[in-house]
Amino acid sequence: MIKTAFCDDDLSALTDIHRLFDRYQSNRGYSTHNQTMQAAFFCSSLELLVEIEKGARFDILFLDIIMAGENGINTAKEIRQYDKEVRIIFLTSSTEYAVQSYGVGAFYYQVKPIKEERFFRLMDSAVSECKRARERGMILRCKSGITRIDLDRLEYCEVIGRTLLFHMENKTVLESTGSMDELWSHLGQYERFLRPHRSFLINMEYVQSISYRAMVMDSLDKIPIPHGKCSEIKSRYLEYVCNREQIFVS
Repeated sequence: MIKTAFCDDDLSALTDIHRLFDRYQSNRGYSTHNQTMQAAFFCSSLELLVEIEKGARFDILFLDIIMAGENGINTAKEIRQYDKEVRIIFLTSSTEYAVQSYGVGAFYYQVKPIKEERFFRLMDSAVSECKRARERGMILRCKSGITRIDLDRLEYCEVIGRTLLFHMENKTVLESTGSMDELWSHLGQYERFLRPHRSFLINMEYVQSISYRAMVMDSLDKIPIPHGKCSEIKSRYLEYVCNREQIFVS
């Protein structure tokens, strides 16, 4: 399901965009009845923030900038403390905030009034990006809240007890609760992932070298190789790099 939210303190503008959203659903064949698309409408930034603080998460957010009380830029900054993945499309009658909007990771900056054709194109673009992210992403419930990670950027994962540690390419380590068996059941379908050890899962894109006892990752972290598994792991890795048409010298 694609969850979209709209926030504007101008009720007439909110009504207009509600109509646009309804027409978009009908035109694109989406429906709230078959759980493919859902929308929420907020007439103040405070109302929106309260819902997000309670745990509400959206894939796409159309956010007015010039509102009574807290403006849309500051609202977006607060939202980013809870959700770094929502695609924020700013709506405004002025262009003066365009530069600031990209400081909070705006997906797009749209000057009002927004016409149907433009709204449809924006929705198509945002929905396509959501679908691509889901194909290569994973939702984690971490100590800091709910986080979506890009699987392309996951270097490796290890489990200690019931804690899963996700080591990302930028050296960030995210903690979540679960089992390696369960994680492997989800990620084992992807060609680039390998489970060389019962406590580790690695992304073969980040393998630097393989020795008899360990795999060295780009971060220089070492992943242990169980006794007698080296040949099998090397074969699996070489199969992967050949399929990826990477060049290697034997």
